[in-house]
Amino acid sequence: MKTPSKTTMMRQNNQKAVIYCRVSTKKQAKEGNGLDSQETRCREFAKFRNYEIVRVFSDDMSGSVAGRPGMLTMLAFLKKHRKENIVVIIDDISRLARGIEPHLKLRAEISQAGGVLESPSIEFGEDSDSILVEHLLASVSQHQRQKNGEQARNRMRARMLNGYWVHHAPLGYRYQRSPAGGSVLVRDEPVASIIADGLNGLACGRFNTKAEVKRFLEAHPQFPVCRHGFLTNQQAHRILTNPIYAGHIESKSWGVSLRKGQHEGVISMETFQRIQEKLSGKLPAVARADINADFPLRGYVTCGDCGHPLTANWSKGRSRAYPYYVCRHHGCEKFGKSVARDKVERGFEDMLRALVPSQEIFSIVMKLHHKRWDEAQAETKEMRAALKLEIGKLEQKISQLLDRIVSSENATVIGAYEREIEKLERQKLVFEEKTARCGTALPSYDETFRTAIDFFGNPWKHWENGTLEDKRIVLQLTLDTHLSYDWNDGVRTADLSLPFKVLNSVCERENVMAEREGFEPSIRF
Repeated sequence: MKTPSKTTMMRQNNQKAVIYCRVSTKKQAKEGNGLDSQETRCREFAKFRNYEIVRVFSDDMSGSVAGRPGMLTMLAFLKKHRKENIVVIIDDISRLARGIEPHLKLRAEISQAGGVLESPSIEFGEDSDSILVEHLLASVSQHQRQKNGEQARNRMRARMLNGYWVHHAPLGYRYQRSPAGGSVLVRDEPVASIIADGLNGLACGRFNTKAEVKRFLEAHPQFPVCRHGFLTNQQAHRILTNPIYAGHIESKSWGVSLRKGQHEGVISMETFQRIQEKLSGKLPAVARADINADFPLRGYVTCGDCGHPLTANWSKGRSRAYPYYVCRHHGCEKFGKSVARDKVERGFEDMLRALVPSQEIFSIVMKLHHKRWDEAQAETKEMRAALKLEIGKLEQKISQLLDRIVSSENATVIGAYEREIEKLERQKLVFEEKTARCGTALPSYDETFRTAIDFFGNPWKHWENGTLEDKRIVLQLTLDTHLSYDWNDGVRTADLSLPFKVLNSVCERENVMAEREGFEPSIRF
């Protein structure tokens, strides 16, 4: 304990004092790590000096920040009782600030507010020697803060180099203690599965835009949204572009390149790459927000004269409103002409009913598909060897580029080489993921294709009983182009997607063979 100065000895026995305590994080404040011990030591010091403690102020912020809530409240209290020359007790000089600039600033503000700074660890004097010691200790505190920050950053970066994410857990993940030490990301259900469904939907074409994925996520009551009740565009963009969801990590600000993470991804790296390619400019036009259950064909049905998509609206009659599809393209001869919604949709529904194949034909196609599935499983070993060969070629290219970087002195050339290496590294990660999947057991045929078989067996059932989202999926899976409406003949024959083209071609061949029956013995499956 320091020997009291002359100024202190001249104080009255009923001198009032306040205590200021500070810890660096909210977690420390919540767990009581530091604040209680600081207050206890300050009260002991006040008792030794016969001071009356009137208030205790505290903060849970970094010492590099001067404008802390607790500090500002204390300064306001000191100004209010300026005439009383209240003593401000701190446990240590580092509790006031961890930096020479904020220390001097707060020191001056406390003095201007009428306060007198004291501590059981240091004597704050006005002579040159005391000021020198005070400044040295403040500089040492700043050095300790900066050194601690550097060490923490270096350790966190080293952990990231080993594949561990060290920052705030993204949506769909939470931290869990690892048996190997530290914490590792694990799936946070059901949010992880919801995000996986949205990402896979964008990759496979179920969703065409970021807006559709955003609305899909918002529609789930279990998905967390912001305080305004919706998912922000920035949050949606982060979900779509974050490699963490593919089981990989990356931090450009910390110089950590894309690498395999120690956590489980919700999608594959191949799916993630497909999403990035779509986001880079290959997406179709932005989906309209006014597409609703009243007009499921909006955006898919086009004018037979100009080829532009028909808009839709309700037209008010004498007794009720009537739904119409309308051509609104300026320059079209049919501009402003409308057609009843039911007439257009009835034509499409008739086409869907005609797509239902006979049970015999569908059974033949499924047998052929099942046979090809078995053959593909047998080719897994060959594919694995081919992928390993491709990985070796990529590693060789990367090694050659690294050698060129070492021998080059041109910054532009080096930058181009580094970008090419990053591109090759991403390709390598995709191949490595495919290689790993080749060695895992696949689910059964029925388990894998049950939903697809059910859909192709009867797409009309999914349209008739489905929601708006289901109907949009039916449109995407059955049509290869837009549905054209001729103003005289009605809905034109649509260009079907490949699976239904195959089914139709098989049906046509079966009909041709059926015509020959009676002249030669027919062959039946």
